[in-house]
Amino acid sequence: MNTSSRPLVDAVPQPDAHTSTSTWVVLPTYNEMENLSWISSAILEAVPDAVVLVVDDDSPDGTGRLADQLAANDPRIRVRHRVAKEGLGPAYLDGFGVALAGGANLIIQMDADGSHDPTALPSLMSPILTGDADLVIGSRYAPGGMVEDWPASRRLISRAGSLFARIVLGLHQSDLTGGFKAWRASTLRTINFDGINAGGYVFQIEMTYRASGSGARVREVPITFRDRRAGKSKMSRRIIVEAFVIVIQLRLGSFKRKTESGPVDIV
Repeated sequence: MNTSSRPLVDAVPQPDAHTSTSTWVVLPTYNEMENLSWISSAILEAVPDAVVLVVDDDSPDGTGRLADQLAANDPRIRVRHRVAKEGLGPAYLDGFGVALAGGANLIIQMDADGSHDPTALPSLMSPILTGDADLVIGSRYAPGGMVEDWPASRRLISRAGSLFARIVLGLHQSDLTGGFKAWRASTLRTINFDGINAGGYVFQIEMTYRASGSGARVREVPITFRDRRAGKSKMSRRIIVEAFVIVIQLRLGSFKRKTESGPVDIV
């Protein structure tokens, strides 16, 4: 995925030294008008000094216009408008780039649909602030974590996806498909965004895989995941197939690179 070619409507003005803040929350949106007001308010209540960056993919329901209204009333809210729906991965990478350029030291990614509880943000941030981690995953499957309101079929898909990625990629985290994460900014800078292949939910797997490959210390903290409060889920069969294919491609790519540099033990 070449992120440099992603279409944009405008650029977020970069803060000067007096307005820069160290924690940014990147919040991709597409048709989240029913959720955006309360979720942005809840985020800022949990982390009052944060910047909330709404990255909107030209939502036809008016989410982008609502984001502009919220930003006009609160300088802690900023908006990145994009001209087309390209998927979760490109939206996050775009937001990460803006946050890094804005001077962020800690970058949080989370869904705008209410499935990620803003009251969990302090515990997600803590291992980074104390110097114990470079990437923290809000985990549904770590001890103490749980999922509410999902049917058994959705739980099975999620757990099977994480297990498959763990086995194929040799990772140790229990929740590889979740999107509630906190990043040390310096760790994000080590990842070549132009080399990220995933556009959908498998983006979460690929980013953790590449962070682990760069030597990042990855930790999990338990969270309670709840199904979206309003709106329609964007999960589809195409996204599941994409995840399977890209995980295999990542493993084969890793194997190829190791083979080119010398003998490798097959795991």
